[in-house]
Amino acid sequence: MLTTMCLFVTMDTVAKYLTQSYPVEQVVWARFFFHMAWLTLYLRSSILQVVRSGNLKLQLVRSACLMLTTLLFFTGLQTAELSTATSIMFLSPIFVTVLAVPLLGEKVGLRRLLGVLVGFLGALIIVSPKTETSSSVLSDSAVSVTQWLPQTGHLILICAALSNALYQLMTRKLSSVDSSLTALFYSGIIGAIGTTVWLPNVWQLPTVSDWLLLSCVGLLGCVSHFCLIRAFRNAPASLVVPFSYSALLWATILGFIVFDTLPDRWTLLGAALIVSSGLYIFYREKTLKEGN
Repeated sequence: MLTTMCLFVTMDTVAKYLTQSYPVEQVVWARFFFHMAWLTLYLRSSILQVVRSGNLKLQLVRSACLMLTTLLFFTGLQTAELSTATSIMFLSPIFVTVLAVPLLGEKVGLRRLLGVLVGFLGALIIVSPKTETSSSVLSDSAVSVTQWLPQTGHLILICAALSNALYQLMTRKLSSVDSSLTALFYSGIIGAIGTTVWLPNVWQLPTVSDWLLLSCVGLLGCVSHFCLIRAFRNAPASLVVPFSYSALLWATILGFIVFDTLPDRWTLLGAALIVSSGLYIFYREKTLKEGN
């Protein structure tokens, strides 16, 4: 899981770098097109076996949600710092808990509800406080003015976390009827087809080095999903899931190395609340499943 999170954040880092020079739609296309290219090379003749799905309609909707999540996330990543974007995406498990009530008929008790509220408070802390300094005509000194309007990029990232939660819920429902490779195949093929449709409208010819980076986005996305599958095969979820929050560490390190940015105190505080609430909600769900 540590490797998975490192690969995911590395993919996000490369994507953020590329979106500074290329349209987001083109980078999203590369994410899925090269994902599918690498997966096809890996599967070769066995690809026909993974095409069969026990619930094709839900598999298609699920894959469309992943494509939407990627588009929203890469769009928000253009303007948001890497660590900030990663912290906001930690809202996905919290959204899963909320959406499981109307979509799966699950019940959420008071303790998990409080955990959800703490997580949303953490998100509010991350996206809201912004301090600017302006001159005042009534004073010779500078006046600190706090604005509580979230940036557009942050709002887009929250939508990405919500879309990702829907994707996770559908993945949970499909896990009993389709294999992980089948889910991985449809995630790639639907994303590749869907993004290719609008590609001619935004296409910019990449340089040779940027072609390599674009292919790396797809490779990192594909390999990271393989690592995720292996993680859950080799250890119980109760052991694996907490390590997913190591993504914030990788985002902080890569954000500093590549973009020379570090998370501010608000991001760290909000991330701490979101991570704590996510871990608590997971703990409560595990406890309830065990009948305690």
